[in-house]
Amino acid sequence: MTNNFGKLYLVPNLLGATKPEQVLPNGTLTVVKRLKHFLVENTRTSRRVLSRIGMDNAIDDIEFIELDKHNAHNLDLMEYLGACLQGEDMGLMSEAGTPCVADPGALVVDLAHSAGILVVPLVGPNAMILALMASGFNGQAFAFHGYLPIKSPERQNAIKDLERRSMAHNETELFIETPFRNNAMLQDLCKSLHPATQLCIASNLTCDDELIISQSVGEWKSYKGDLNKKPAVFLIYSEARRGFQRRKNQ
Repeated sequence: MTNNFGKLYLVPNLLGATKPEQVLPNGTLTVVKRLKHFLVENTRTSRRVLSRIGMDNAIDDIEFIELDKHNAHNLDLMEYLGACLQGEDMGLMSEAGTPCVADPGALVVDLAHSAGILVVPLVGPNAMILALMASGFNGQAFAFHGYLPIKSPERQNAIKDLERRSMAHNETELFIETPFRNNAMLQDLCKSLHPATQLCIASNLTCDDELIISQSVGEWKSYKGDLNKKPAVFLIYSEARRGFQRRKNQ
């Protein structure tokens, strides 16, 4: 079906204080710089990122439409995608990383598909995929679980469920946590998981202080570092408990 609608571009955001040209391809930057309409979670932070990219149009001339998280399941087509319906291209940005992964943007994309608007994902950093690539765990079968429960024992039960799932399906289990709870999460992981289960923590990906450690839970118990307030991805893989032995320092 052909129409005169504009396209909805899914614009990858930076994962931290990184120069845009270090993590965003020229093709992505070229498209983003010419856009005049953006759907965002937060206008202030989005303006800051686009200023760093260097837009073709003045920032004050760009339209920013904030996604209403409290009304996310009852979106109005004209309110959010009116520019596309009028033939203008739009960009959809997450607060960090790839849009529509662990943020409400997927609902807008679904609305765009329903209206016949072409959706175009642009290349850029995705914390979950980068962490999976660097973990050494199974990249053929994996699942992302978003956030785990905040309180115990629900959280410890969820951790054990992920370990059982990983062992049953030879699958890597990924999840994230609010950065100021990272240290508490690591403590719960060390308490709840078998010492032989593999755990990877990847924090501040693409940034100067990037940290990626992949080792057994038993080894994590002696970790002395501080993960507080550092955006991180956690990965669980229990293949080690089924007879697989990693060869270290060989």
